[in-house]
Amino acid sequence: MARLRERQKADREQRILGAALRKFRADGYKAVRIEDLAEEAEVSVGTVYNYYGSKGDILIAAVTLEVEEVLADGQAIVDDPPADPCDALLALTFCYYDHSLNYLTKEMWRTAMALSIEAPRTPNGLNYSALDRRLAAQVSDLVARFQAQGRVRGDLDPRAIGQVLFNNLNQMFVEFVKDDAMTLERLREIVAAQTAPLARLIAA
Repeated sequence: MARLRERQKADREQRILGAALRKFRADGYKAVRIEDLAEEAEVSVGTVYNYYGSKGDILIAAVTLEVEEVLADGQAIVDDPPADPCDALLALTFCYYDHSLNYLTKEMWRTAMALSIEAPRTPNGLNYSALDRRLAAQVSDLVARFQAQGRVRGDLDPRAIGQVLFNNLNQMFVEFVKDDAMTLERLREIVAAQTAPLARLIAA
């Protein structure tokens, strides 16, 4: 019975999150009410609040889902990267970018970023920052891999270099979600032009 209850609980949580993703994308995050999510998920409003304390909690859960999948895809690149460090860095960056709109819209990203900035010490703010740190660490892991192969200068701190590279790709992602007219293709072009000279600077 306990296992059945756990499965039912997980199913309800997934239904609520799935309903939220559909409604947020279709109607816009700001326009959707908790009542709308409950109706879409075929649960009561009270059930929604049993799992999520606010609409913002649901949004950050969606961000977490997005980033967990991105990290899994990115790890495959870190484990078996292209031979050229610049190509590898761009492959990892584009992996992040290309997945970014699978679940969230630009409006949803803007709202999630605002939540993390407005209340950085709340669970949502801390969770968002932790996800960014994990992404930065993955970039650092890729730099460290190439350093171990002698393709990146040995006098550099791979953690610091990874953070610099992540900070740039992350800031460009902020610019992307701020501009509804910017396409993923244009974002990729800009970041490729920025990453190439950085890769040359750190090359062994």
